[in-house]
Amino acid sequence: MSTFFYMLLAFVVGILVGWFLWGRLRGELDNLRGDLDRTRSERDRLRADSDRLKGELDACGRARADLESRLRDAPAAKAGAGKAAAPAPAALMSTPAAATSAAPAKSAAAKKPAATKTAAAPKPAAKKVAPKKAAAPAAKKAAAPQAASSKADNLRRLIGIGPVNERLLKGQGVTTYAQIAAWTDADVKRIEEVLNFDGRIAREKWIEQAKLLASGDETEFARQFPTAGTASNT
Repeated sequence: MSTFFYMLLAFVVGILVGWFLWGRLRGELDNLRGDLDRTRSERDRLRADSDRLKGELDACGRARADLESRLRDAPAAKAGAGKAAAPAPAALMSTPAAATSAAPAKSAAAKKPAATKTAAAPKPAAKKVAPKKAAAPAAKKAAAPQAASSKADNLRRLIGIGPVNERLLKGQGVTTYAQIAAWTDADVKRIEEVLNFDGRIAREKWIEQAKLLASGDETEFARQFPTAGTASNT
């Protein structure tokens, strides 16, 4: 009985060992089959690339043969063109006569502008610029006293005008009290945009101050604006 048991146990163990070994071998076989399939796919891809390269090489060969045939035909075509152009000097023999016949026409055509120029020459003589020249010195004489009278004033006497504002005003051409006194609303708006102000000219009464200084009323100016010319001027 014990012998049969041992034989049965050995049979079962042999079956288990054989099953284990078969599983290992089957896995290895599957791996080999996968590698074989990948190798075949790589071989097919390489064949396709080889066929494509062969096609491109054939196309290049045909293009090269076409170019060589064109290069061989080019000298023959140039020689034929030279032979066809050879009779041209016979036709050129008649050109001197045509040139001589056209020469008088050109000379006549060249003479016509001269005639028109001589006919048109007297027209500028009718224009007289003497009055303008006479008016120019008069304008200069009239402008001279005005320039002399526009002597620059000390704008920093006005409350609100310091060194920076005075420089900006002079940059806009404002140098006298009379100019500030004659400002309109449009002038005030323009100057405030330049000085980056907003209603400051009206608040500090630049125009009223300039009117008093332009008229020479120093007493009234000192009474109405006692801080003018002091450290708190700006």
